[in-house]
Amino acid sequence: MDTTTDLFLPVPFGAFTLRNRIVMAPLTRNRAEADGVPGKFAAEYYRQRATAGLIIAEAAQISPQGKGYAGTPGIHDRAQVKGWAFITQTVHAAGGRIFLQLWHVGRISHPSLQPWGDLPVAPSAIRPAGQAYTESGFQDFVTPRALTLDELPGIVEQYRSAAQRALDAGFDGVEIHAANGYLLDQFLRDGSNHRTDAYGGSLENRSRLLLEVTAAVARVWGGDRVGVRLSPVSPVNDMADSNPQALFTHVVEQLGQFGLLYLHMIEGATGGARVVEHGFDLQILRRLFHGLYIGNNGYDLALAERARAADAIDLVAFGRLFIANPDLVRRLQTGAPLASFDPATLYGGGKHGYTDYPALAPAASVA
Repeated sequence: MDTTTDLFLPVPFGAFTLRNRIVMAPLTRNRAEADGVPGKFAAEYYRQRATAGLIIAEAAQISPQGKGYAGTPGIHDRAQVKGWAFITQTVHAAGGRIFLQLWHVGRISHPSLQPWGDLPVAPSAIRPAGQAYTESGFQDFVTPRALTLDELPGIVEQYRSAAQRALDAGFDGVEIHAANGYLLDQFLRDGSNHRTDAYGGSLENRSRLLLEVTAAVARVWGGDRVGVRLSPVSPVNDMADSNPQALFTHVVEQLGQFGLLYLHMIEGATGGARVVEHGFDLQILRRLFHGLYIGNNGYDLALAERARAADAIDLVAFGRLFIANPDLVRRLQTGAPLASFDPATLYGGGKHGYTDYPALAPAASVA
């Protein structure tokens, strides 16, 4: 460990001061109740990990239409707000800070997950490769229904309403999920957006929905409590764009008008190689953005220290390392061994593989 690193020192974060620069990335664990209320062990799960400078809670669908996976929580009704409120109170009592990620999956869904068995929606009726995780197991994606022009204000309202409910639930802020091939990312990239109206074609048009959503969410929270997650070159969920550098340079330039707190950047392929292809320069986006930059994807401590020393990141997000290491910050800071998670318990289930990973034993006191 680099003893000169500032990863473990307090850092200003909008209206707050975080205890360190370590972020717990949002992790879908598929343990919500059937009505989308967070599972009964979720508060303990997040409490155990509250020594992270910031927790970004698992993605929550902003409406029934936004659901794409079995067992995921929502943030669109009172019962869900009540469930999240218990979680935020628990994290705050442990001294932590917690944001909620706002999520609409778009075409990455299945009729069995949609209200009344409807088709999933998307910018264009293009069927993605892959399968949806449904209540009856994996099923092939279907061809989605293209959203009509007059439906798009309703999508913006879904985000605004969810942002208000997150505020009511006691979160410290929200993150707009515009990455990983979900709805807002589908509008951004020309591989999934073939529209010919005001929301398709040019960079300006393809960025329009994200900017409208960001404006609506920032009106609820203020820009200094809002972050945006982007994945400029990730192919996950069958995504591609013909000129990602131009697209995401434009996106970040336009996001600057909202005074946002942070960008949460997936560097490379989500959950895969960190190699950034096609000559894409992430640091152009970092320099353009006036807020904080959270680096994410495949970081270990050594890489995080190097990136921070080079001023390539402001904060670093760890995802799967937090699963089996609830006290990850302490382990990283002290050089303690890291535990490995059980892949069989990642998604769904109860306490096992969720809240039963042990923390390190307390340090022995000196007489």
